[in-house]
Amino acid sequence: MERTITATEANRDFSRIFREVAAGGSYVVTARGKPLVRIEPANAVIEPQDERVARLHALIDELAALPASAPGRITREDGYA
Repeated sequence: MERTITATEANRDFSRIFREVAAGGSYVVTARGKPLVRIEPANAVIEPQDERVARLHALIDELAALPASAPGRITREDGYA
């Protein structure tokens, strides 16, 4: 279950939050009323939050599957092209 806490609460109760996250809980830490960070177990499954993230993951997978190639000799003048 995800809980929302302020940055002040997270700072003050870090040990307790750490134990709860290690046991499978998760938190969203807010600063000035806006979500700042999410604290969750390291082995948590990260679901794509929107279509852009899903497309980005697909692009990364596609690029990773491409064969590596050597660019050849790069000279100082190549930086001024």
